[in-house]
Amino acid sequence: MRSFGTLVRVIIAAPRILGRFLFLILCVVAGKELVQALESAGFKVYRAVFGGEASREEIDRLSALGRQETSDFVIALGGGKTIDTAKTVADDLSLQVAIIPTTASTDAPCSALSVLYRPSGEFQCYTFFDKNPNIVLVDTTVISKAPARFLAAGMGDALATNVEARRVGNSPNFGGGLPTEVSSAICQKCEEILFKYGKQAYEANKAHAVTPALEAVVEANTLLSGLGFESGGLAAAHAIHDGMTAIEELHKLLHGEKVAFGTICQLVLDGVATTELDRYIELMLSVDLPVNFELLGIPNVKDEELRHVAELACAPGETIWNLDRVINVDIVFGAIKAADAAGRDYIKRHGWQKE
Repeated sequence: MRSFGTLVRVIIAAPRILGRFLFLILCVVAGKELVQALESAGFKVYRAVFGGEASREEIDRLSALGRQETSDFVIALGGGKTIDTAKTVADDLSLQVAIIPTTASTDAPCSALSVLYRPSGEFQCYTFFDKNPNIVLVDTTVISKAPARFLAAGMGDALATNVEARRVGNSPNFGGGLPTEVSSAICQKCEEILFKYGKQAYEANKAHAVTPALEAVVEANTLLSGLGFESGGLAAAHAIHDGMTAIEELHKLLHGEKVAFGTICQLVLDGVATTELDRYIELMLSVDLPVNFELLGIPNVKDEELRHVAELACAPGETIWNLDRVINVDIVFGAIKAADAAGRDYIKRHGWQKE
């Protein structure tokens, strides 16, 4: 979509699908225009502000608010954690859910799962739903007004999609079946768009300009990555992200910024050629994604902290076990250290400097 007005008209045209009484969960800086438009169209809006962390405690708080009102459906307006929280609230309340992202920072909008964290910011678990969101409306004009860092984080998340999926073809996906040829094609197309348009879209976002490149990358970050990871499967990149949330200094980073580094770790585990590893690192650096400990903001991280990350990445039930290879804590610890070394080496060889 190219205008907020069009987005509102779709919601207004959908009362037979969703209903007239809605429970709006939104980030604190968004929503006035949407609320006004919906109320003007005859919707009854109950507004709740997301507290900032997609935790069970926050979900319970919002679910309790939702039970106090008569609601036909939930609208999520915000970024990835707002969306994951709203999807879980809708599931708790047995309501339909409409997703309106204000950033393209994750693939949360289209998926039938949420990532939950402890109130402290550490990864807790995945929670799964019986169906995907009823409606997803992405207004690229709204997306273009968000800081470009969010788009880059979405690319970091989406870059993992094909890297992970191509290594887990013999493991069940999130639907319980094996990945299909279609899922492989979606994952490959997602990656193709990121390499073709990623840097151009990032610069367009900085200028708050809606361009074909931005449109393509927003689609890759939200739709293709969402369909891709659910149908193709996750592996080491996301498992290592989950472990990295145990390092308090990394809580300030966005989900996709940590996943980007996890993707380098997986490429190391996969034993790809240096030229292939360089290709990913080059793209990440071009959109200011972190590729080593220093850029992650943990230049003095201790080995025992990294080993704990590896232990958490190898926890029972983690997605790293989808890989068709030998995995243990020592191997993952080594991959994390080697990924940092690869990032530092690329920067040294190419003389890269942050703009």
